[in-house]
Amino acid sequence: MSTDIAQALKDLANAKALAASATRRLAHAGLTAGQAAYLALLTEDTTQELTRTQVHAAAALRSTGAHKLDQESFQAITDLGPDPTIEEIDAAKGRTTTGRTHFKDAKGLMTGWLDIPRSTATARLVQADCLLGGVDEAGEPTEPWLPELAVQFEDPGIDPRLVASAAMKLHSVRKDLGEGKAAEAKKQQLQAESAAFLRSEPKSARKHINDLVAQVKAGKRPLKALLDGIGIFKRGMRKGLVEYLFRVLPSQSAYIEAYFANLDNPSTVAGNRQGLKDVDAQFTGEETSSWDDEDSKPDWAKDRPDDDSAENIEDDPPDEDDHHSEEEDIHPENEDLHSEEDGLPTEDASTEAEPASGEWEDLKPERRRLVGFMALLMTDRKPNGSPPDQQAGLAGAQVSIILDWEKMQEQAEDFAVTSSGILLSPGEARTALCTAGVLPVVLNGKSLPLDLGRTQRLFSKAQVRALRAAYRGCSYPGCSMPAQRCEADHLDPWEKGGRTDIKSAVLNCLIHHTARHCGLFHAVKIPGSRPMVLLPPELDPEQKLRVNTYFMTPAEALEAEALAEETTMRWRAGLLDVEIAEP
Repeated sequence: MSTDIAQALKDLANAKALAASATRRLAHAGLTAGQAAYLALLTEDTTQELTRTQVHAAAALRSTGAHKLDQESFQAITDLGPDPTIEEIDAAKGRTTTGRTHFKDAKGLMTGWLDIPRSTATARLVQADCLLGGVDEAGEPTEPWLPELAVQFEDPGIDPRLVASAAMKLHSVRKDLGEGKAAEAKKQQLQAESAAFLRSEPKSARKHINDLVAQVKAGKRPLKALLDGIGIFKRGMRKGLVEYLFRVLPSQSAYIEAYFANLDNPSTVAGNRQGLKDVDAQFTGEETSSWDDEDSKPDWAKDRPDDDSAENIEDDPPDEDDHHSEEEDIHPENEDLHSEEDGLPTEDASTEAEPASGEWEDLKPERRRLVGFMALLMTDRKPNGSPPDQQAGLAGAQVSIILDWEKMQEQAEDFAVTSSGILLSPGEARTALCTAGVLPVVLNGKSLPLDLGRTQRLFSKAQVRALRAAYRGCSYPGCSMPAQRCEADHLDPWEKGGRTDIKSAVLNCLIHHTARHCGLFHAVKIPGSRPMVLLPPELDPEQKLRVNTYFMTPAEALEAEALAEETTMRWRAGLLDVEIAEP
């Protein structure tokens, strides 16, 4: 057994040397595109395996008491170097001592000897407890705290980094769960739901597990406790900036998200990028686009007699990759970007303004939203109390609350959710529905209203609103583009007799709309259900029907994933006739 361990450690040392050698040779090699892709694939697979190794190493340090090794043992281990023999490894078993040593515990050894940051060392030991088991006060081994995730952690088909991250998240709510049978049952439920997300849709798993944890931490706090915690808190000056902390109710957050949705639309007056820069310049002093007169304009901006009419000059289109930039990570709820070809009418074409060329996304989303907020504070109201004229930064906030009819009948707690995925309590939902500017959308899973057939090619505003409420975002699995920045896509081509019906439509962002028509993936029409997606074999070897659950609540996502699994099984068994839409 000792020789086997020494051989395994020798293999690991050889793997390190081989990886270093390969990296040096590949760094200056003329790789082809295919070879570069294979390099990236191998690197990620190796990194995943090393994640398991790191957690196992942390568990081994603690279970063996390695922090109690004496000085001679540490010196002998250091002297092994990068290419030891099996005999040398076998001889370096080390000797622990009961006397004073350099390190207090395994965490101290990891930070003091291996130079691992303390937070990382703590995380690995927690992950070891959750996924491998630990040791009790008597030094006896204990079972993993999350046994179902422990099985997934060793599964080569599941990314161990996601499992380790999920374990940390669930471990963070251990105090909120309480004690007793009810707490254990809740922990098992959280673990089972997390495992389901990791197994079915890894791309959205992290978001849904975060939502599960947030729900547990929020608990069923009384309204008074919630109201005592909300407000705007000044945190003081830091790095030359004044910091404020906002704490709001979910229903208030829905209005903020809706305001951001309109503000983030670059094709409207409120979200016009150059206009926002001009508002921002009032504080920063940066140069704006305004000129006092024709003489003050730079040469490139002056009209020339031989030039075509300005109405015939088109601005450069935005980069199609813009929606996968930093803005995607923050998941803004943006207003309409419509495609006439697919029939999404603009909400208010009379007020749209095209963004200036080169000014598409100069302001980061965080700064852009601050500019809009400041524009609200700076705006003078008209004497009769009516809203001010439209200008950059002044956006309206329209909130849609989606009500699940079956859950309402069952008096479930999670029957109301906003179109941006914010879960509302029953009290907040009732209050919000009495407020102007909130649109209740009651959905019955099998009802598909608002069909126009062949009478109209373009989707109506009512249809667009229904599509947004039903699907909330792009159909492509894992895509985080919200519905307001997506286009309605005919699954049955209009020119081939397709109908302008809800059941024949899906929402896709600009990138994935184009990708579908290029045949890079397929939309699948399911009888009595929402359309699903079939990815190509190179991206999904399992060839499962999939749904984008990114904007769903955890409960909704689990239901959608279960439906997709069941639909896939029935389809493969020949029990369900599905239709793969033409590109």
